[in-house]
Formats: sequence, C-alpha cells, structure tokens
Amino acid sequence: MQELSGLTSNGSEFFAVSDSDNGTLRIQVMGRDCVVKRTITAPVDPYDVEDLAMTPDGTLWASDTGDNNKSRSTVALHKVSPSGAVERFRVTYPDGKHDAEALLVDKSGTPYIITKEPLGSALVYRPTAPLRTDISVPLEQVGRVSLSSTDTPGGPLEGTLDSRLVTGAASTADGSVIALRTYTDAYLYPVPDGDVVKALSGDPVRVPLPNEPQGEAIAFDPDGTLLSASEGAGTPIRAVAGAAALAQPPAPTTTTPPPPADEQQAAPADSSNGSWQNWPLALSLGGLVLVVALVIGLRFRRRA
Repeated sequence: MQELSGLTSNGSEFFAVSDSDNGTLRIQVMGRDCVVKRTITAPVDPYDVEDLAMTPDGTLWASDTGDNNKSRSTVALHKVSPSGAVERFRVTYPDGKHDAEALLVDKSGTPYIITKEPLGSALVYRPTAPLRTDISVPLEQVGRVSLSSTDTPGGPLEGTLDSRLVTGAASTADGSVIALRTYTDAYLYPVPDGDVVKALSGDPVRVPLPNEPQGEAIAFDPDGTLLSASEGAGTPIRAVAGAAALAQPPAPTTTTPPPPADEQQAAPADSSNGSWQNWPLALSLGGLVLVVALVIGLRFRRRA
C-alpha cells in the first residue's frame, strides 16, 4: 500500500487503510503474508483518513482527521462494521483547527484523537457527549503529551521533528496497554484502570523503530506483539514480540528478613545496569521477513 496510514490486527488478519482512497473509504484485509484477501468498502467519501482502530467485536474506526492545511471546520470518525456498513460522526475542536493522525478507542468505546503538533505538546481530545450521525459533537481537550527528541534514524523530515510528531496510536485488545508512535519511535503506556487520560500522563517505555521512511502505522496483535509500518509500496511490517509486557508494572515481590549475621554470605557482584535493558526480538510472519527490533525498555520523564 503506497500511502499506508492506519493498521490494526485481529491476530489472523491485518486491516490497513490509506490516506488517499479517491472518494471511497476502503479498508484492505490482508493475510499474515501481507497479500490482500478482500476489501471492505464503505459508502462514504472521506477527506483524509489517518488512523485505524478495532474494538473487540471487530468494529473498525477510521480516523478521518488529517488536516495539513488547517482548513476543516469539522473532522470525522467513521465506524465501519465487517460487512461495510458505516456510521459517520462529525466532531469539532473547541480551540481551532488541528491536524491529527492518531486515534485510540478505550474499552467503553470512547474515541480519543491525538493531534500532530509541530510546536509544543500533542493534544488529546475526546467527545463531550455521545456521538451522533445527524449533528457535530464538540470535543474537549483532556490531556497533552510531550515527547523528547531522540536520535533514532528515520522519518521524512530534517532535524528533530521526526521523533516528536505523533503519527499513530494503538491499543491492546484488552485495553491494558496503549501506544503512541512518531516517525521514529513508539511509546508504550500501561492502562491498569482503563483511564486513557491518566495513562498518557504517566511515563512511557520507548521502543525505537529505526529507518522507517515515513512511519505512520502502529498496531498490536492480540498476543501483545507490537506492529509498525511505513508508507511506501513494498515496505515491511515490523514486529516486536512481547512488547506490551514491557509496559506492564512489575509484579509485587515479597520481602523476607535477612538471615542472622553469622549465616550471611557475600553475594556475587551484579554487573547489570538497572536503567537500561536490551531486548533483541524478532518474528517471522507468514514468509515475510520482518525487521529485527531492539527494544530499549527505558522509562523516562517527559517534558511538561
């Protein structure tokens, strides 16, 4: 897919959407070999679809929120059934126009739009009321996300913007981990209580996604494997097995009292570094050779 912008997975199939569909919303359904098996065609004319999400019942949400020229008075979310039946919900920002390429849908079915801001923090919005097909529903800003620049190579731009612009989002099937991505990195956030806003205010785990020329797509397999891909025909899907587990808080440990002094023995020196962990992970997917990813499980403080 030449202009891949959104990706999701049910474990046996990939679902992908382009940001240029020539007047019709088309969702390509691919096997694990990345060969298109069928196309879900929805009778709606989107403006600029930038992300794709899936709820546990198989419903797809297409985020028609791209606005590079800041010209749209409303943006739209398209709720698409596996058969292609579609509902279009228009929404409006409370503070002017924004370009947005990332969509999350929480366990309750509430959508969250995350903007792509060249200056300052990415902004998080959600509807102020239940979505309707007959009128536009106002959005409210409920959070912001500031990401530091990284030295991960990739992306279409010069300088540090590639590593700070939010270009996609994803959630695990059970909603316990969410991910944001930039052109160069993914950021994993635990969601232990289902509160997306609270989760995005926490400290993420960064997963470098190097050398993707225009990385905009991100998703999770049901088993927690992180998937990412770039625009451009023939570009591979990258898979990071077990990535979701990196964002989970550590299990509680039971503290036992030390033995009496006369029973203590010197412990061997620990040469590990507690701040960094290197996780070499790779996965072969239906004959498609996927990129080996090095996951840096670094929790870091984001700038306010």
